[in-house]
Amino acid sequence: MPPTTPARHDLYAAIHKALRHFMVDTLMRLSRVDVADPEDLQQTLGQLDELLILCGQHLHNENSFIHPALEAGRPGVSARIGAEHEEHVQAIAELQTERKALAANPQPAGALRVYRRLSRFVAENFEHMLVEETRHNAALWELYTDAELDELHQRILQSLPMEEVQLVWRWLVPALSPQERADMMASMPPPVRDMALDVAQARLNQRDWAKLCRALQVAPMPGLAAA
Repeated sequence: MPPTTPARHDLYAAIHKALRHFMVDTLMRLSRVDVADPEDLQQTLGQLDELLILCGQHLHNENSFIHPALEAGRPGVSARIGAEHEEHVQAIAELQTERKALAANPQPAGALRVYRRLSRFVAENFEHMLVEETRHNAALWELYTDAELDELHQRILQSLPMEEVQLVWRWLVPALSPQERADMMASMPPPVRDMALDVAQARLNQRDWAKLCRALQVAPMPGLAAA
């Protein structure tokens, strides 16, 4: 792997932390789902639906914004990952088919099939994201300044529907380090930060919630954060 440069603007770091967290949590829920409990099965499959939709949206965002920027400066550099994106689209469709079959016929064997198929999808995505974070970042850092990368990042963010932003934030908040979390929220405009704080309070444990409040110099909100 080429060396990384943490000081440079990293388009992949935060969203990939959120996706890894979301993937692992969903995989673990599937591993222990009780197919004889309709509520547990519905909630687990609902989370799987959200994950697959977000993965598809993430592929679209990278194809629409990051790959054109890479190809403009270094033709062919995104070919490998672009081909893997096509494979991931097919894998998502196959997972959705297996998910529907399990919902229609809730049996342990079906749950195991979905779990194993998702485990393969997660494993492939972990390798895939690492290539993006190393090879793609190395190319982006050679081709563009941090100001240009930040402008690209803002264009991506502005293109996202609020539902996608809120879903990403739910999984991103607990996946970040305390310093990353505080830095990101400190840069938000007040209305957006208020929404983010509501999510953070629900998603963080007491210790991390207290750290965030101290870093942002805000009084802890009423109620308890997650244990």
